[in-house]
Amino acid sequence: MTDTTRPTPAEIRAFRAENPKMRERDIAAQLRISEAALVAAEVGLTAVRIDGDANRFLERSEALGEVMALTRNESVVHEKIGVFEKINTGKHASIVLGENIDLRIFPGTWAHGFAVTKTDGDQVRHSLQFFDKAGEAVHKVHLRPASNLEAYEAIVADFRLEDQSQEFVEVITEKTVETGPVDVAALRESWSAMTDTHQFFGMLRKLKIARQDAVRSVGEDFAHEVRADSVTELLRASAERGADIMCFVGNHGTIQIHTGPVKNIQPMGPWINVLDPTFHMHLRTDHIAECWVVRKPTSDGHVTSLEAYDANGEMIVQFFGKRKEGMTERADWREILDSLPRPDSVAA
Repeated sequence: MTDTTRPTPAEIRAFRAENPKMRERDIAAQLRISEAALVAAEVGLTAVRIDGDANRFLERSEALGEVMALTRNESVVHEKIGVFEKINTGKHASIVLGENIDLRIFPGTWAHGFAVTKTDGDQVRHSLQFFDKAGEAVHKVHLRPASNLEAYEAIVADFRLEDQSQEFVEVITEKTVETGPVDVAALRESWSAMTDTHQFFGMLRKLKIARQDAVRSVGEDFAHEVRADSVTELLRASAERGADIMCFVGNHGTIQIHTGPVKNIQPMGPWINVLDPTFHMHLRTDHIAECWVVRKPTSDGHVTSLEAYDANGEMIVQFFGKRKEGMTERADWREILDSLPRPDSVAA
């Protein structure tokens, strides 16, 4: 296999066998293939191609019982243990509002599905893995000891596709990024007129402004930069205070939310990890290029978040304080954000 030749499924499997401890995303990156191509190479062995329709899966998901739901992007993995419940499906957006599993799903981006079985000694692990047209993972569901294996097997049987090829062809779509000069006056006028945080996305689309450009430009009364290590500081402060937070991690197909406390915060090399009973998060702090404290007006007073961006301007993770609709933001959350240190360049 040369650098210019795409590896065959057999070559992909051989590389995996030679590197049993390497992470799947790292294997895919080294072989210059998508993660879906890596999984597809195992079709007929440890994987089955299934229908990747998001809403069809959601309509059957509650029967699985307790599972681990995993959503990630390039820099952070977000894992929640719980049950898919309180599900509402829609053509453009679907919602899961379970006690532990809380998701916003964009069905149009889900394209491919696989049922994967892995054997590790005496343990057999089952998962359902979903990818976009480019082969990027949008969501994964891992079974646990308490899961309903019969429901899983029924889903695999009913969703099984006639095409069980080991080949995977990526369809790459160029991302359109809104760039250009920012009309600060128009931005501030629209920003100050918000009455709900959900109006933020519509404002960005209307003004044709990228999210990071907006927070950089709007002014210190609405957004100010803090040090790149502020995510770690926020997690530690929240754990010490016992503060209930909301942690949003997503990609263009799924956003996954943790609401509640964080307790066991563990650094490991470049990673900062949350290792709680029903919530795990693994974040590459060396991927964080900028952190911003952002204030958005609502009918209940302003709501404050911490947003971390990578070097490409993509949002890695976002945090809010837990808040009920109709209630003002909690003082302990604002105190945590107010305590985050400014970058030296800003402080100077």
